[in-house]
Amino acid sequence: MRTIIIEKYGSPDVLKIVNQKDLVADEGEVIISVNKAGVNFADLMMRLGIYGKQAPKTPFTPGYEVSGIISSIGPGVHNFSVGQRVVALTGINGYSEEVKVPVNQVVGIGNDVSFEAAAAMPVTYLTAFHMLVELGKIREGDTVLIHHAAGGVGTAAFQIAKAYNAGIIFGVASSTKKEFVEKLGMRFIDRNSEDFVEVVKRETNGAGVHHVLDPVGGQHLRKSFKSLRSGGKLYSFGGSSFVKGPKIFKLAALWRLIRSPKFSPLEMIGKNKAIFGVHMGTIKDFDLMRNEIEIIVQMLNQKKIEPIIDKIFNFKDVAEAHHYIHDRKNRGKVLLDFTSD
Repeated sequence: MRTIIIEKYGSPDVLKIVNQKDLVADEGEVIISVNKAGVNFADLMMRLGIYGKQAPKTPFTPGYEVSGIISSIGPGVHNFSVGQRVVALTGINGYSEEVKVPVNQVVGIGNDVSFEAAAAMPVTYLTAFHMLVELGKIREGDTVLIHHAAGGVGTAAFQIAKAYNAGIIFGVASSTKKEFVEKLGMRFIDRNSEDFVEVVKRETNGAGVHHVLDPVGGQHLRKSFKSLRSGGKLYSFGGSSFVKGPKIFKLAALWRLIRSPKFSPLEMIGKNKAIFGVHMGTIKDFDLMRNEIEIIVQMLNQKKIEPIIDKIFNFKDVAEAHHYIHDRKNRGKVLLDFTSD
C-alpha cells in the first residue's frame, strides 16, 4: 500500500509517498480502505514541528480522519463487518491507502452519506461540537464569535451554532472571503480593517459575546478574551499566528509564543470568564468522541448540518493541498482522494 510520510519537519516538500506492507488487524481493530482523508491546519503545524512534544516523532504519517470501507476485521470485532462504509478518527496515519483503527474510533455511515461529507466531519465538526456543545453548553440565543470563519472549523462551528438556535454569529475573515461568510449567514467582520472587539461590543449593547472560537493564538487571545461578556467562554484551539508560511521560522514562532498572554485564575474569577484549551488529537476519551461523532452524523442525516467541501486533491498532490491551506485559499474543507492514481 502507499502512504504519505514526513521524514523531517519542514515545508510541504517533505511530504513523500512511499510503499509499505499491507496492514493486519489486531485484536479489536479494523482495516479501512481509505476513500477520502481530511486535511487540517493541525497537519500543517505537525509537519512544521510546531506542536513540540505533542507532535509525533519523525518519520510519521499525518492525517487525523478518514472515510472508507472496512477491508478486514481483527479478532473480537463483532459490531462491524467487511464492506461496511465508515468514518474514523485516526489520530495520525490518515494519509494512507489503508489505515488500522481501534473499533471505538470508528462510526458506521449509511449509503446516503457521501465519503466526502463523512471525511469532512471528524476533526472540524467534532472540534466545533466539543467546544460549543460539550464544553460550552450553548443555548438558544447565545452570541458567537468565530475567527477564521471561512475555514473548516469555522464553517462547521457556524452550522452547529445555528442548529442550536444561536443568536448573532459573528464571522471574522479576510476581505476576500466576505461574500462567502455573509452568504452562509454570519455577521462578517474584516480582520484587517475592523476591530472585532469594538464590533461585537457595539452590536451586543456593550455586553460582549457568549462564545469565542480562536484558532489564532498568541496575543490575539487577549482581544478574544476582551470580546467576551461576563460568563462567556473562550476556546483556544490552534496557533495560526505561529505559522506565517509553508516553511519553518522557529525564532518567529518562539517569539510569538513568548508574547502570548498569561491569564491568571484571579482575572478569570473576577470577570466570570472561562478559557478552554482544545486539541482533539490529544483527547484519550474515545468513547466521548465517538458519541459526539454519532450525534454529528445524526445531525447530518437530519439535514441540520452540511459539510462544505472546498477542494479535493489527489493524494499525490498532497504538497499542493498543504500550500493551498497555507495560502489561506480554502473556503470550507480540503480533502485527499485515495481512490485513483
